[in-house]
Amino acid sequence: MLPLLGSVDLQPAIVAELLARHIDLASLDHLVAGDADLAAFDIEQARTEALLFQTGYLTIRGRAQEDGPAGTLYRLGFPNREVRSALNMSLLTAMAPDISAQTECSRLRQLLAEHDFDGVEQLFRAFFASVPHQWFTKNDIAHYEGFYASVFYAHFAGAGLEVWAEESTSRGRADMSVRHDGGVSVFEFKMDDNAEAALAQIKRKGYAEKHRARGRTVHLVGVAFSEWERNVSAFAVERM
Repeated sequence: MLPLLGSVDLQPAIVAELLARHIDLASLDHLVAGDADLAAFDIEQARTEALLFQTGYLTIRGRAQEDGPAGTLYRLGFPNREVRSALNMSLLTAMAPDISAQTECSRLRQLLAEHDFDGVEQLFRAFFASVPHQWFTKNDIAHYEGFYASVFYAHFAGAGLEVWAEESTSRGRADMSVRHDGGVSVFEFKMDDNAEAALAQIKRKGYAEKHRARGRTVHLVGVAFSEWERNVSAFAVERM
């Protein structure tokens, strides 16, 4: 039985529960919940919103709806970048215990600042190769793009970078954009496809134009995943 919310040293239990639920990690910074959703007290019964709100990982950032049919709805988000970084590094550690999440995220930040996308590709390949095979038993997460995208998000968030998942533009949504010391990188992910197709979509939809117009250095990054390999299968990168 998991402890009640509010107990001491809940982080391992929180991390284990989030991973067991296969939560889209990128969604945690823009959840919406009502009073009833936030009132649960038991981890096993609580919605993810309540789980993270009651333990202080999420806070109320504003109101999404005032006294509607479902009552007041609140916009939730991480209280600060440090909390978001710490939780995501803990999630990475739980996924691949043999890798130092702190070293991993620090290295990623350096690689992005240097525009070393060959190094970025190798870093993610090594991480996915380190995820124990037991992770993929009795579930079908290896089939879904969301699992792989969540690992990317956890790395960027763990590194303390500004990251936007499903970033809206006038012509659609980019899967993920990351602002770092060396500019902005716009990512598009494809499952069992090719990285060039992902790159072509970024260009066709103009996902990077909003960043380019602000005078930033922009890299377009198409990433393909292989269900069979349970890993990155290809990267395609282009600088604008």
